[in-house]
Order: sequence, then C-alpha cells, then structure tokens
Amino acid sequence: MVFSIGAPAKLNRFLAVLGRRADGFHELELVSTVLEGVPDLTDTLSAEPAAELSLVITGPTGEGLAADESNLVLRAWRLLEEAAKRPLPAALCLEKRIPHGAGLGGGSSDAAAALRLGNRMFDLGLEDGFLLRQAARLGSDVPLFLLGGTVLGLDRGERVFPLRPIPLEPILLVHPGLYVGTPGVYRALQDVGYAFPEALGSLPEGTTPPWRNDLTGAALWVCPPLGEVRDALRDTGGEPLLCGSGSCWAARYASTTERDAAGSHLSAEHGEWRIWAV
Repeated sequence: MVFSIGAPAKLNRFLAVLGRRADGFHELELVSTVLEGVPDLTDTLSAEPAAELSLVITGPTGEGLAADESNLVLRAWRLLEEAAKRPLPAALCLEKRIPHGAGLGGGSSDAAAALRLGNRMFDLGLEDGFLLRQAARLGSDVPLFLLGGTVLGLDRGERVFPLRPIPLEPILLVHPGLYVGTPGVYRALQDVGYAFPEALGSLPEGTTPPWRNDLTGAALWVCPPLGEVRDALRDTGGEPLLCGSGSCWAARYASTTERDAAGSHLSAEHGEWRIWAV
C-alpha cells in the first residue's frame, strides 16, 4: 500500500526581526499562511513498505537536492524512529514542485509532511503536541506546517499559535530563478541594521496584518538582482513583499483582474521567471 501526503508552500505576510539573541539566533515575530490548494506549489511525499529506509527525489524542482541523511525528510523520519524505538523501513519518494532557496518553506513543509506521514503509516499514535516539539528540533519553520492555516510564530519562529483565518488579497508569486541562502541574509543584518524593531500589535478581528519583511534590506544587500523583480512588480501596480529571506517575491493587487493582467505582462517580459497566481 502506498501512502501519500501533500506539502504546501507558505507565505510570510509579516516578518519582524526584533534583535539578536544571546545564542546567535534572531528573535522573530511572524504571521505566515500555508498556501493550501495551490497544486504547482505543493510537494508530494509518498511512502510504501520496504526492507530498509530510502529516499528518492523527483519533480521539476528536485534536481541537485541531496537524498541523504542531511535531507529534512530523512531527519524527520529518524525522529519518528527515535520516538518509536524501532526502525520504520519505507521507500520514500519526494516529488518537488516548490523551488529551493525561495523563501517558501519547501524543505520545512517536506519535514512536517514526513512527521505526519510516518505517524499515520506506522500507526504510531504520536500526539500533535509531541510532533510539534519534534518539528521545532528540525527547524524554525517546520511547526507552522503542522498547524496549517494562518499561524503566529514567536522566538525563532518555532513557537507557533493558530490565528483566525485572514483572507489573502489577490497575489502573484514570482521566482526569478535566483538562490539566496538564509544564513547569509541573517549575517548581512549586521551590515544593514534592523529595519523596524517593533512587534506586531493586537489586530481587530478581520484585520489584515501589515505587509512587512524586515529581511528585505539584507537580502538585497546579499543579492542585488532581487531588486529587479521588486521594481517589475511595482511597475505593474503590485505591492511587493519578499518571501522569507528570498528569492521569491509576493505582490498583492487591488483586484484579480489587475493581478492576472500583471501576471500576463510579466510572463511575456520575463519568460525565465516562474509566476503563480494565488
């Protein structure tokens, strides 16, 4: 029997960097929405019983990704084995659609999917709270994918709380094919400084969080060509926002008509960019 699960991308709608911690990490506050229901931005993890654990990576964005013990899927699976106190042999296949190094959380989503899938496949009965703690061991973005929906993230982002649904405006996501490493962007904060060291205030019900990403200046410092994408989105009437540490940009529009017209224009002008309407 083959088991499978989707691993969707995410969008950070608000990302505040509140300062550097004593442990070298940064204190963050984030509002993220898991982009469920967007097939072209959803990885698929499947598994079937096997004599030993293995991982194969396929899909349009899977080239060059390591399928060894450094992969977050296998690291998540090993945590399940640790909890079960026994091997959990399976042939895993990860079909990648989310671009790597884009700020859309693809690897973290894959890890969360592995925790869910292994728990279900082997009927481990691990509770949600336990899985959230294991997710935090894997990376700051992994827990939010276990919650789904719109999530508030605190500390390094790993302490998560579900928020009431906040509808997304018409949005374009644009990936220019650039790779931006997250560690390098955080290091660059020391050069460009902290933009707005202020937390998010309480929001009345139905209010959209500020469209803000404090990593933008540092990402542009590390990868100046990102500015071309930002400017192109502005020229189409969009309000651009960097996704995480980059290199994908989101832009919101006043209407779906304006968004779709912008997408058509950008596709014609920049055929090398990947563009999704959300």
